[in-house]
Amino acid sequence: MNRMEVAQQEAAQLPRMPQRKLKDIPGDYGWPLLGHTVPFLKDYHKMVTQQAAKHGLIFKSSVLFQHGVTLLGPDANEFVLKDPEHAFSSRAAWNPILEKLFTDGLMLRDFADHKFHRRIMQQAFKKPALASYLGRMNGHIGSEISHWPTGKELRFQDHIKSLLLDVGAQIFFGLEMGPESNKVNQSFIDATDASLAVVRLPIPGLLWHRGMKGRRYLEKFVTGLIPQKRASNTPDFFSELCKAADEEGGLSDKDVMNHMIFLLFAAHDTTTSTLCSIVYMLAKHPNWQDILVKEIEGLNKETLDYDDLAKMEKTDWVFRETLRMRPALTTFPRRTVKEIEYQGYTLPKNTLVSISTLYTHYMEDYWSNPTTFDPERFSDERAEHKKHFYQWVPFGGGHHKCLGLNFAELQTKTFLFQFLKRYRVSVKPGYELPTQQVPLIMPKDGLPVVLEKRA
Repeated sequence: MNRMEVAQQEAAQLPRMPQRKLKDIPGDYGWPLLGHTVPFLKDYHKMVTQQAAKHGLIFKSSVLFQHGVTLLGPDANEFVLKDPEHAFSSRAAWNPILEKLFTDGLMLRDFADHKFHRRIMQQAFKKPALASYLGRMNGHIGSEISHWPTGKELRFQDHIKSLLLDVGAQIFFGLEMGPESNKVNQSFIDATDASLAVVRLPIPGLLWHRGMKGRRYLEKFVTGLIPQKRASNTPDFFSELCKAADEEGGLSDKDVMNHMIFLLFAAHDTTTSTLCSIVYMLAKHPNWQDILVKEIEGLNKETLDYDDLAKMEKTDWVFRETLRMRPALTTFPRRTVKEIEYQGYTLPKNTLVSISTLYTHYMEDYWSNPTTFDPERFSDERAEHKKHFYQWVPFGGGHHKCLGLNFAELQTKTFLFQFLKRYRVSVKPGYELPTQQVPLIMPKDGLPVVLEKRA
């Protein structure tokens, strides 16, 4: 029996609900059947903040038909994410939401199985690989955004999603997407949206039907490329993963296909979220556009080199502060695989446990004026983020810490370097971005902005 079969067997042995009621933990399960699902989907931050004010930093609730416990704060983040006792399963928590849409992605694997696959995929994010990505990204991003319209309103989200899909296809797949890009892009959107489908039946017109149709298209698209990638020597991750599958053993074509779909999803949607948030913050705080442009001009470069990234200190502050206020992933769920104690409470085996990135990032014990956009809080002089190792966790932590965090930083800085050299960005006076908070932070209205060329 291989690692995958063992992991699947272990997950299958877990019942769907906790073995006994969490009667000693404060909180409630909300409305009959729906629980707290409506406020969770409508305004997750408001819901969790209200629950914490009422019950404290540990409370039970019910979301998306699942009873569970929420643990809040940096100590809780460390307890769950570091997981020295291997008590928390990512797979068992995410599977009910993502299993059929992003099957067997790295986030949906645990323990030895996760470690094995992570080690193989890690080669895509080492320094030599990142440096090669940067070299290819510079010209492509600069060329594509130079055609963006100015002087009139555009939906930034649509433009950045299209750009990042092309970049991801080039970097990870070694492809120029061409006319097929729209169908691939829409398939990812449909699959992601379907993760929140309440009715999971193949009824035409509903979210779930569209999501599964998108998934099937992506499977066919990626699987069809595997023979070509096995035979090629192109410097992209898809080819490298196919070679590793042959050399390491234990990876089937299906594994390769699942990893590539999840990798493009993770790199594409999380960076779309991040760049929408950063551009919105810069539009609301134009003084920071001027600060970053001055830093970029100080490099005296037409394109970035890998060593230039470390010199973009203030850009890094903006990146970090935006991810504090608007982390792409606002909550991390896990499910216990054995009974475990936390701060005097017993969490039975198979308890759904959630931590909240968003709540932690607004705790006044750790952040001064947390609702204020203040990138300098990340400067060496202030270093507000260093009070607790697990107080700034947009990329998670522990065994499942985001494998692509350095790639996300590289891609974000490369885009901002090319974008801010060319454009000044603004939003209408008084505009506040309506935001979807789960599963990822995303604009609800596409983020309408106006670009003006810099002199």
